[in-house]
Amino acid sequence: MKPSKPSVNVARVIYIILCLLAGFAVVLGAPKVPLWVGLFGGMMVSIFFILMESSMRNFTLRGFSTATFGIGVGLLCAFLLNRAQIPELIQIAASGIEIEGVAEALALAFNVASYASFAFLGAVLALRSDQEEFSFIIPYVRFRQDAASGQLLILDAEVIMDGRLPSLMAAGFLTGRVLVPQFVLDELQVMANSPAAAKRQRGQRGLEILSELQKNPAVPISIQDSRGMAEDESFQGRLVQTAKLLSARLITTDENLTKVAHLQGADIINLNDLSDALKPSVVVGESVRLALVRAGKDDHQAVGYMPDGTMIVVNHAINKVGTSQDVTVISTLQTSAGQMVFAELNSNEES
Repeated sequence: MKPSKPSVNVARVIYIILCLLAGFAVVLGAPKVPLWVGLFGGMMVSIFFILMESSMRNFTLRGFSTATFGIGVGLLCAFLLNRAQIPELIQIAASGIEIEGVAEALALAFNVASYASFAFLGAVLALRSDQEEFSFIIPYVRFRQDAASGQLLILDAEVIMDGRLPSLMAAGFLTGRVLVPQFVLDELQVMANSPAAAKRQRGQRGLEILSELQKNPAVPISIQDSRGMAEDESFQGRLVQTAKLLSARLITTDENLTKVAHLQGADIINLNDLSDALKPSVVVGESVRLALVRAGKDDHQAVGYMPDGTMIVVNHAINKVGTSQDVTVISTLQTSAGQMVFAELNSNEES
């Protein structure tokens, strides 16, 4: 059991003293009552509420606000039920009973029971739900998250199978609660059971990465039930709709999904764009030391690679393949496959 904070223990001691003083004050107002009765009563009251407080050790202020919201919804339902004049119908039905006041008592009992029952059900249902379910079921009601928890992150199947996400989360580049829609999990399960070896391996890898994320206590992850969404929408459409509905950030490696999300105004991060942004840029005129590993497309060209994988084509260096040379960048070209760099041997190396 988690130990109590010293401030909580001090509050308990002060509360016990106040209860004893209250019992003593009651005895002073009733001289015929023995002193020990008042002190014993005050002690019993303090012990009862301290035990209640101890049983609510894991009940936080956020849980209290959630329960309050549920109680409010339950009381509203009970009010609407009572507006249907059911208590009046009970009085009319019980008017034939000869016992005096029984009709009013039954109506009062129905009122108390309905309000108490609906308030209890509302509080319990609210406490069983997480914060995302409120905004998913009731789009205009959302409990604001703590600033430290970060924005809600929604994962698609591609980014889960990519394998870079756990490292990014551990390094702190992505923070916040992680949400995996149920239809994404279903897709991973279908892929893991696929007869095709490559697809089955990717699906199994995705499930293993999800399991790894769940084992990390610093990454709160949950599965979102998406049965309330339209089944006739495309997979990408459901992802974008979920992200917009929850005001969440969608994490993906799919270029098409990135374009669709931008068109619909959803917040999205493509890990490939993040990777490209983190690559060191090569500036025209910069001199670098490069290992030439193979011949280029043209007869006079040699090819080398930067540590980040950027390919550099060096002109008039075919006879330098297998050596490391100082080269000067003369131009760069951005292609769909990445950045291509052209360079020349330094003057002293060429001579």
